[in-house]
Amino acid sequence: MDKKTVRVAAAQIAPDLTSRDKTLARVLETIRDAAGRGAELVVFPETFVPWYPYFSFVLPPVLSGREHLRLYEEAVTVPSAATDAVAGAAREFGIVVVLGVNERDHGTLYNTQLVFDADGCLILRRRKITPTFHERMIWGQGDGSGLKVVESAVGRIGALACWEHYNPLARYALMAQHEEIHVAQFPGSLVGPIFADQMEVTIRHHALESGCFVVNATGWLTEAQIRSVTPDEGLQKALRGGCMTAIVSPEGKHVVPPLTEGEGILIADLDMGLIVKRKRMMDSVGHYARPELLQLCLDDRPTAPMATTSGALPSLSATPTRTENDGHSAVSLDRNPDQRIAVLRGEAG
Repeated sequence: MDKKTVRVAAAQIAPDLTSRDKTLARVLETIRDAAGRGAELVVFPETFVPWYPYFSFVLPPVLSGREHLRLYEEAVTVPSAATDAVAGAAREFGIVVVLGVNERDHGTLYNTQLVFDADGCLILRRRKITPTFHERMIWGQGDGSGLKVVESAVGRIGALACWEHYNPLARYALMAQHEEIHVAQFPGSLVGPIFADQMEVTIRHHALESGCFVVNATGWLTEAQIRSVTPDEGLQKALRGGCMTAIVSPEGKHVVPPLTEGEGILIADLDMGLIVKRKRMMDSVGHYARPELLQLCLDDRPTAPMATTSGALPSLSATPTRTENDGHSAVSLDRNPDQRIAVLRGEAG
């Protein structure tokens, strides 16, 4: 990329647990705030709109039906008025926005990451490939079509949600596509301090291994919100801690001190020259790779419950976008030019 310095923002704020529109208003306010402070990229927490399903961590399945249905009612469809509002703010302020949403696609919810470029175009819509533990009762599974790095106004962006960072092959898929800024999103206000400690190790290691910057955002719950999720004081302990909003350099260092308590926005200037400085010594998908011995095969075709012989499968891409990514019934195995990652793609019949 040509830019030498990129100013980024990571938001640790609380959602409104009663309304998608009220949470969305917080998002739009934060975009304006970050842009006003010169940020060219702003990152929000995992499934921030309408809110992360904290209830599913402390309520047994038999008691979670009402809250699960309420999440369906408040969830985001793509495209919709909600995504249009975020796209409009990105375009108005000339800022790249990465937003986590609960996406509703007919009868299923997905943990979805949306990347809006500075011109308002939705350049990435990806779904978490494996929901974790309690989340499996809430969300469906994504597919390999979202494991891609996209060009943006601030450079090459890759994104993963929460414990997807414990899948080394998912991380390697993005590394092999030469991400420059990796966006990580976690729920925050969950599990306790150990979650924040583990998160810090994870994102710092990825920055080192990938030779990229990591911008991580976690959410925050107020004490009143915690009590609204559960009146059980014992269970309330599981809804505190776990916050590690942070910006990490390719050398594995915090660019600014992380935010672990309360609401706030981290702002940092990224020296993009550090990417080459790190990779000169250790490029995991370049001179430090051994593709003739070890190589990843990624099936990046969108999945669908039905295939037809008369036409293409439905695309997961949403408008407005610059390109479409349709999968088809015919299959071929292609390799990208640098031979670090084999990609299984569909071909038009």
